[in-house]
Amino acid sequence: MHSNDAQAIAMEPAHQASPDPWRVVHARRPAGFELAKFESLFALANGTLGVRGGLEEDRSPTHGTFLTGVWERTPIEYHERFPGFARSTDTRIPVPDGVRIGLRLGEAPVHLREGEWLAFEQCLDLRTGCLERGLRWRSPSGSTIQIDAERIVPMQTPNLLCIRYRVTSVDYSGPITLESELVASMSAAEQGDDPRIGTRIKGGLSITAVDADRTLASICQRTQNSHIRLACGQRHRMVRNNLAFARAVCDENEGVQQHYVAELRPGESVVLEKFVAYAWSRPEGGDSEAALLDQVAITLERALTLDFDTHRAEQARVYAAFWQDADLEVHGDSAVEQALRFNLFHLMQSTPRDGSGSAAAKGLTGEGYEGHYFWDAEAFILPVLALTSPERARGMLEYRINTLDRARNHAREMNHPTGALYAWRTISGDECSAYFPSGSAQYHINAAIAFAIRLYVEATDDVDFLVRGGAEMLFETARLWHHVGYYNPRRNNAFCICQVTGPDEYTALVDNNYYTNHMAQQHLRYAASVASLLGRERPQDYARIAATLELSNREIAAWLSAADAMYLPVDPVLGVFPQDDDFLDKPRLPIARPGEHGQRPLLLQLHPLTIYRHQVCKQADVLQAFVLAGNDIDKDSKRRNFDYYESVTVHDSTLSASTFSIVAAEVGYAQKAYRYFLDTLRVDLDNLHGNTSHGVHMAAMAGSWLGLCWGFGGMRVVDGRPSFAPTLPAAWSGYRFGVRWRDHHVRVAVKKDRVEYTLTEGAQLDIFHRGTMVALYGGHTINLPLHASARPTMKGVIFDLDGVIADTAIVHHAAWKRLAADIGIAFDDRIGERLKGVDRRGSLDILLEKAPRAYSEDEKEALASRKNDYYRQQIETFGPQHLLPGARNAVESVRRAGLKTALASASRNAPLLLERLGIAELFDYVVDANHIGRAKPDPEIFLAAARGLGLEPSECLGVEDAVAGIASIHAAGMKAVGIGHAQALAEADLLLPNVAAFDIGLFISG
Repeated sequence: MHSNDAQAIAMEPAHQASPDPWRVVHARRPAGFELAKFESLFALANGTLGVRGGLEEDRSPTHGTFLTGVWERTPIEYHERFPGFARSTDTRIPVPDGVRIGLRLGEAPVHLREGEWLAFEQCLDLRTGCLERGLRWRSPSGSTIQIDAERIVPMQTPNLLCIRYRVTSVDYSGPITLESELVASMSAAEQGDDPRIGTRIKGGLSITAVDADRTLASICQRTQNSHIRLACGQRHRMVRNNLAFARAVCDENEGVQQHYVAELRPGESVVLEKFVAYAWSRPEGGDSEAALLDQVAITLERALTLDFDTHRAEQARVYAAFWQDADLEVHGDSAVEQALRFNLFHLMQSTPRDGSGSAAAKGLTGEGYEGHYFWDAEAFILPVLALTSPERARGMLEYRINTLDRARNHAREMNHPTGALYAWRTISGDECSAYFPSGSAQYHINAAIAFAIRLYVEATDDVDFLVRGGAEMLFETARLWHHVGYYNPRRNNAFCICQVTGPDEYTALVDNNYYTNHMAQQHLRYAASVASLLGRERPQDYARIAATLELSNREIAAWLSAADAMYLPVDPVLGVFPQDDDFLDKPRLPIARPGEHGQRPLLLQLHPLTIYRHQVCKQADVLQAFVLAGNDIDKDSKRRNFDYYESVTVHDSTLSASTFSIVAAEVGYAQKAYRYFLDTLRVDLDNLHGNTSHGVHMAAMAGSWLGLCWGFGGMRVVDGRPSFAPTLPAAWSGYRFGVRWRDHHVRVAVKKDRVEYTLTEGAQLDIFHRGTMVALYGGHTINLPLHASARPTMKGVIFDLDGVIADTAIVHHAAWKRLAADIGIAFDDRIGERLKGVDRRGSLDILLEKAPRAYSEDEKEALASRKNDYYRQQIETFGPQHLLPGARNAVESVRRAGLKTALASASRNAPLLLERLGIAELFDYVVDANHIGRAKPDPEIFLAAARGLGLEPSECLGVEDAVAGIASIHAAGMKAVGIGHAQALAEADLLLPNVAAFDIGLFISG
C-alpha cells in the first residue's frame, strides 16, 4: 500500500453526503487518489478478519484482507548491531482477498474506470455492520447495468466473509459472467520514505496448493519465516435459478476462480451470495494443510445453511447489543454523532475477544505500522472497551498474558535480571522496533498495561482475571522499575528513572520523564495493593503466584518505598512539571508553531537529533499523566501545565488532540476542549493527517469517545466508583453516553441545565456527581444540576407523610374503599391512585363522581366524618414499627446537616400519626389539612410550611410520593424529590425508589 493522500486535502469530508448519524455515505465517483482512503474508511472486520472497503470489480493495488494471526517475521539488518537490539520485525501481511468478483458482458470485461458512472453510493451502515454499495454504470459500448453489493464480516464467525452481489440490467441484453475469485497475489506494502508504512519483507506467503471445482475453490499457503500455514476457500449460493456454474480456474501465481453465467434482459437480475472462509495455524504450528482445509470446509458448510439475510440479521443483533451499551447520542450536531459512532464502530470491530491479539494502531483496516500493537492499545483503546464492551478489553489483556514470557525474554535482552518488559511495537510479543531511542526506551508501556489492568478490574470486579495471569503480569512488570531507577543522593535520595523515552517521541533518552515517573509510581502502588487484596481475599491463589515469582513481602515494601520517593519536581519559576530534567533548558524550535508544517510531521523533515535538541513535543506527555492518573493533581497545576505545554506541542501524533481536549475540559477551557475534540473526532473522516490510506487511526478514534466521556462527561474513577462532572459544549443542546460498571449499566444524559443519571441495568450502584456520592437504583432516573453553581442554598426540607414517612396511604385506601362499599360505589386502584396527596373533602368529591345520586353538603360532611372514623380506628394501632425503612434516618440526617424540617400532609390526623410513630419531635413545623383551604396540587400547603420555618420557598426542598404533591412543590417554587415509580413521578427533579435512598448531601454545598 502506498501513501497517496497528499492531494486529498481539498476533498469533501466523508460525512457530508449523509447527515444520518447511523450511516456513513460517499455518493460520488472517487478520484483515483481517494480510493485507498475510502478502502480504509469502509473497511469491515470482526477482530480476527479484516477486509478493506474496495469495490468487488476493481483490482485496486491498495485493497487487502488481513488476519490477526497471519504475519511474517523478517530479520532487521543493521550496519552496526549492539546487544539487545531487536533482531526481527513482525509484519501483518495480506492474505488471499475474497472480495473480488469480476464481470463480463458478453466477452467484454467490465472495467469500471473505463465506463460512465451514472449514479454511485457506498454506505457503511453502522447500526448493522454492513457495507452497501450501488453503482449504475454505462459501458463504453452503451450498455447500462445496476450493480448492488452488500458485505459483512460476521462477529460470531471470526473466519468468515459474506457478500451478496446483484447485477440488474437496465438496457442490456445478452450473456453475463460473474467471475468470483480468491486473489493470492497481494503483497505487503514496500518500504518508502515514510517509516509509518511499508517494510522490507523477506519471505511472505507462498502458495503450496490450489484447487477449484463447481463446489469449492481453495488455496493453501505458508509463510517462510514465521511458519504459519493458511488455507482459504470460497463457496456460493445462487439465489435464483438463472445463474449456472460455467468453469473453474486455478492459477498457482494468482489464485482461483469460479465462473457463473446467465442470460440477462432489461429489468432482470442475477444474484450471487459468496462465502469465504479462512483457517490458519499458530507460528511454528503443526496443523496440516488437510486439517486447515477441513476447518474451511466446515465453516463454509455451516455458512451455506443460512442465506445472506439471516447472516446479516445476526450481525445486526450483535451490533444492536453493542449500541445499546454505548447508548450514544448528541443533540445539535448529527455530524458529530455520526463521527463518534463511526469511531466506536471501528474500535468494536477491530479488537479480538479470544486473547489472540490486541488492537493494532490501524486495526485491521490497513498496513500502516505493519499491523503492530503499541502502548496506545492500553492507554487509549482499552479504556473505551472496558467501559462499553468489557469482554473485548479482557481479550486485549489476555493477549498480554499470553506474551508474558516474550516480555520476560525482552527484559533479559535489555540486561534486567528479573521482571518483564513488554515490546514497544510487536505482533508476536518480540520487540520489532529497530530504533531503540523511540522504541525499547519507552518503558512506560509497562505502566500503560498496569493502568489498563487497574481500570479493567475496577470496572468489572473481575478478580478471577488477576489470579489467572493478570496479577503475575502486573507484578513482573512492576519489578522493572527497580532496574531502571535508583535512589539519587544528589536529589535528596529521590527515586529517579534514567535514560527512558516518554510518550513524546521528539524528546528521547531522558532522565526523569514526568509521565514515566508518575505512571511508574501508580504502577508500583497498584501492584502492592493487588498483592494485599489477593492475600486477603484469595490467599491460596496469592501464595501460588508469590511462590512462582519468588515474590516476597520485602520486595513489595520496596515497591512502596520507591513510589513514595518518586522524583516528581515542580519548576520553581514556571510552576509547571518539567517534562524531564533537561526539557525546560532547551531552546524552542522556531518552525514548530502548530499548523505551520501542514500534514508533514517533523519526523519526515528533520534529523532526530535536530528535534531532540529543542523544546518541542510531538504529542501530549505531561498532560497524558493527568488524564490517566491525575486525580490527586489540583486544577491550577493542570491549567499551568496545559498553558505551557500547549505552546510547544505540534500534535504530529494523532494521539495528542484527545488528551489536550480532556485536560482543557477539566480546567475550564471550553472552546479549546471542543476544538481539540473535533481534531481527534475527524482524524480519518476528514483525513486530517493525510495518511488515512494506511488505515484508520484507532487510538484517535478511541480518543474521541474519551473526549466525550472523560472530557465533557468528566468521568474519572474515584475510590473504585465512577465519578462524573459533566459540562455541555456550547455547540450542542445535549448529549448522552452509556458506561458499563460491574454488571451495571449507567446512562449519563446531559441537558442544558441538568444531568440525568439512569441505572438501566442492575439493582443499585453508587456513583459520584461533582464529588457527592449518589445512589442509583435500577430503572430510576436522578436529575441533578449541571453546574456546581446551580446548586441552591438549601435551608429546609418539607416532607409529605403518607407514602414518604409511613405507609398510611394503604390505610386511607382501605377506609375510602370501605366507605365506597357502604354507599354502593365501585372502587378500584385507579381511583385510589387519584386520591393520593388530596385532602379529605377533595378525595370525597373524586369518590362521588360515580355516585348514582347527588349528595347534599350535610351528607358529604357525614360521609367524610365516617371515613375519618374508619381511618382513626386503624392508626390507633400504629407505632414506630410502621415507619417506612429509612424514614427516621432521612429526617434525622437533615437535622444533623443543620437544616430545618417540616411536615406537609393532606391528612387532618397528621399530628396524631407523628405521635404514634414516635417522631413528632423531629419536625420544626407541621402543616395539615386543618391549616389550609386548598388541596394539592395547589402550592398553599408547601408555602405555609416554608413560612412556618421562616424560610423562602426557594430555600426549601419538598419530598413527595404523589403526582399532585410534586406539582404542588413546583408551584411553590421549590425543588421536588419524588419517592416511588419513575413513570408516575417523571416531573420530579430527583427520583428515588424509596425514602431510604434520600441523601441531603445532593442538595447542600460542601
